Amino acid sequence: MVKPKQKSFLTKLLTGIGMVFILIACFENKTTTTEVDPVLDPSQTIKKDTLSKWERYFLTYPSYRCDGFDFPVGKPDGKGYYNAQPFRKNDHLGDDWNAVTGGDSDLGDPIYSIANGYVVFAKDIGSGWGKIVRVMHQLDDTTYVEALYAHCDSMLVQSNQGVKRGQQIATIGNANGAYYAHLHLEIRDSVEMEVGGGYSSYYNGYLDPTEFIKAHRP
Repeated sequence: MVKPKQKSFLTKLLTGIGMVFILIACFENKTTTTEVDPVLDPSQTIKKDTLSKWERYFLTYPSYRCDGFDFPVGKPDGKGYYNAQPFRKNDHLGDDWNAVTGGDSDLGDPIYSIANGYVVFAKDIGSGWGKIVRVMHQLDDTTYVEALYAHCDSMLVQSNQGVKRGQQIATIGNANGAYYAHLHLEIRDSVEMEVGGGYSSYYNGYLDPTEFIKAHRP
């Protein structure tokens, strides 16, 4: 009876060893099948819920990305207007566009979007600002600038909509009579900042609007 007992023990041992190899093979196979396919388009891995509204918009509607910049009045070259208070003069954070005819002669004149973009804010905030429109512009896949149009008399766009270069978005105002009619335009490369005060000796995050537009003509 000894031989049958030894044979049974060896059989169990070999069977156990075989099961171990099977489990190892299954584990390795499972690990391999869960790896990311290296040929998968990386853009498909983007989680849209982690993006801002404008990033999602430009991803969905790429035709609203920038294809160049024009001036906001007298399109496309600012004809009939002049820059009455340029960037950094008197610590000014933008440009003040006035009609060459002076005074309130440009009250109600059209304001155009300087480039394709996405309206992130359009509201009357009162004080010395009046009605303002803020538009986000995507220069490429990673670079954004934001334009702020202030003292508007009327607004023709609303938040969360796309706009095209040269599209009328507002009319020139005077902040409910606070100033002579003009357009205060800011361009910022630090987006989502507070509206601010329009004047400061601290220029970080602000760009010279006229120089920027000239450098990015269509």
